[in-house]
Amino acid sequence: MTASKEVVLVIEDELPMRRFLNALVEGHGLRVIEAATGREGISLAASHNPDVILLDLGLPDLDGLEVTSRIREWSQTPIIVLSARGMEEDKIDALDRGADDYLTKPFGAGELLARLRVALRHSRLKSSGPPQSAFTLGELEVDLAARRVLVAGEEVHLTPLQYKLLATLVQHAGRVLTHRQILKRVWGHDSAGQEHYVRVYMAQLRRKIERDPAQPRYILTETGVGYRLRAELEDLSR
Repeated sequence: MTASKEVVLVIEDELPMRRFLNALVEGHGLRVIEAATGREGISLAASHNPDVILLDLGLPDLDGLEVTSRIREWSQTPIIVLSARGMEEDKIDALDRGADDYLTKPFGAGELLARLRVALRHSRLKSSGPPQSAFTLGELEVDLAARRVLVAGEEVHLTPLQYKLLATLVQHAGRVLTHRQILKRVWGHDSAGQEHYVRVYMAQLRRKIERDPAQPRYILTETGVGYRLRAELEDLSR
């Protein structure tokens, strides 16, 4: 991943899982700090300023959703939720409260490392100065400054709403965005309950940028939750 000792905060009450995460993450050149409770995790997040947080929801003192909300009051550190709760409502709640990603236990080591790699890149970009205005993924090129979209070198003409939707995905590449988050960012605060807008415009966008809209390479569906624009073509195994 990287030779530098970037810091990953693991907030997990189960010792075997902490040991597994510690070995996995440190084996890829990162430093791990551990917390067994929500309150300890919040304290370590404030004192150590980690690059990424791996957070279990089922903590003994504070629910992980509450931990997410509290950390988001003062920090934009990427948070990857790791939980045995697999219900769509749990995923949506965690993401709406500010989590960047969500993995349901049990998960594969390779999948976690892929999500961690994306989160670390987001963390580096946030700390390195102004956000980058150009995004490239395979044959897809998006220049946010010029409001220009290319696929395989050919310019793609999008409607204003289609472009705003794509720009929103680019700005959060690698992160799951819920239907509610997309509605608010693209259509505004008065669009609550209009999730069909997202599905209709996402289908239109895929037809314009995907080789095969039925099997998209770039924009992935998180069933019942929302959508994710890949940050890199190999960032997910599915």
